[in-house]
Amino acid sequence: MNKDLLDVLMDFPGRSVLIVGDVMLDEYVWGEVRRISPEAPVPVVEVRRRVYVPGGAGNTAANVVSLGGRAWLGGAVGRDPPAEVLRQVLREHGIPDRGLVVDPARPTTTKTRIVARNQQIVRVDMESRLPLPPELEDALLGYAVSRLGEAHVCILSDYAKGVVSTRLAERFIQLAREAGKPVVVDPKGTDYAKYRGATVVTPNVHEVEVALHCEINGPMELQEAGQKLSAILEGSALLITRGPEGMSLFLNGEEAVHIPAVARSVFDVTGAGDTVVAALALALAAGATLQDAARLANYAAGIVVGKFGTATVTLEELLEEVGNA
Repeated sequence: MNKDLLDVLMDFPGRSVLIVGDVMLDEYVWGEVRRISPEAPVPVVEVRRRVYVPGGAGNTAANVVSLGGRAWLGGAVGRDPPAEVLRQVLREHGIPDRGLVVDPARPTTTKTRIVARNQQIVRVDMESRLPLPPELEDALLGYAVSRLGEAHVCILSDYAKGVVSTRLAERFIQLAREAGKPVVVDPKGTDYAKYRGATVVTPNVHEVEVALHCEINGPMELQEAGQKLSAILEGSALLITRGPEGMSLFLNGEEAVHIPAVARSVFDVTGAGDTVVAALALALAAGATLQDAARLANYAAGIVVGKFGTATVTLEELLEEVGNA
């Protein structure tokens, strides 16, 4: 039994997390396939139900709440029906929508997955990657400032949908540091310099390869890539998630600390990174070391990949998983 980790988990309730980033609406269209279309060689899906859940930074916030914390969420939506649906599902998850700024020039980022027999047939994305206008970026930073005082930890959730510009990232991290709050970054793209000053940055292996224009095929290449990215981050810790191979934590450019994956059947990895970031942030808010926080995040990842679609992990599930380890 991991008593130290259980003690940290018991401190999750009551911890507040400020999340700023790319908020999305995830729509699941469930149906049945009985025939092939006479118009083209594609299946005809007879729709049975639709399910809406928060995606992107919204899923990170939903995981914070399901793990016992309180989430303050900042992001951008359009002036369209999906924005109203997203606001409603956020409220249903116990997440206030006051931090969402409205950009009439962009659609609310929406990912529609059409599913039959638990298999995703196709995904349809509606999005704009254009940067926010300066006045909306300022409004988003203003919301962050208004919530910093009551937040125990901050998350920057970058899905490269236009919200997390270099200016917003640098300013958000600076504000959090000045307030003495840890910052966890879920990164995207190739410009990791904008995340300097964060407490920990959490790319997966593929994202590291994209950032460094390299391929990672073994431990030596992983170590070299981790050290290169750590140098770019100038002191921020680096937690590389590696799917079935677990996680690797780089601190101060030292040899990586490898955390084996929790043995579990992988059903769906959608949103697993959001779960990792939420658990990691709450653990840091509860006073855990980075290594213990990473271990807890690893357990949370092992649970969520066993669920279908954009999913969350509950505090009870994580307590049981850690207690039985």
